[in-house]
Amino acid sequence: MTSGSKTLVLLCSLMLSLCASASAPEDAVTARALVTSLGRPAPARTPFAEARFLKVLDQPLVVSGELAWLGDDRLERQVEHPNRELSTIANGEVTQQREGRDPRRFSLKRAPQLQILLDSFVALLGGDSSRLEQAFTVQHTGDDARGWTLTLTPRDPKLAHSVSRIEIQGRGNEPRCMRMQEADGDLAVDLLGELASKMPAVPTREALAALCQGG
Repeated sequence: MTSGSKTLVLLCSLMLSLCASASAPEDAVTARALVTSLGRPAPARTPFAEARFLKVLDQPLVVSGELAWLGDDRLERQVEHPNRELSTIANGEVTQQREGRDPRRFSLKRAPQLQILLDSFVALLGGDSSRLEQAFTVQHTGDDARGWTLTLTPRDPKLAHSVSRIEIQGRGNEPRCMRMQEADGDLAVDLLGELASKMPAVPTREALAALCQGG
């Protein structure tokens, strides 16, 4: 869920919109039905394990814990391993608490990328496709039974300079994997729900791709 704001941005979550140039009308109906099925009542929580592949490091950074929507525009990310850290977004403010350190707080207005996270996660858990469409275009492939993929592109050119695209893979009404490709080449891969427990100790991009495909 690098710098504090970047860590939170990596907590991208499932959202859905219609890219008219990429999706046929019948696909749009399927996609909107999918995002509706993903809605959850608050509070909604899911385990996660995240691998961040950074150009400046030889090995990926791996963290795990729990991601939660507490209702309205309130998000919480609790990292349990390797070190305890709590990050929250609430009332337009970001708070980060690391074990043994004083809390850090800053306004959401200082980190516009976090608005992507907030809008997408709240829209996902609320099943609100309209809110998703305001920030992203998406390509939807696959089907519910065998697995689906959503590829999202930020509409805002400034945000696209930071985040190139987000890919989400799932089955039925459960998202299983999220991949955030940053414009600078860094990559974050999140395994969600039961799949989070299968994160390798030293993951590779190829190993994670295989997990997301077959789990």
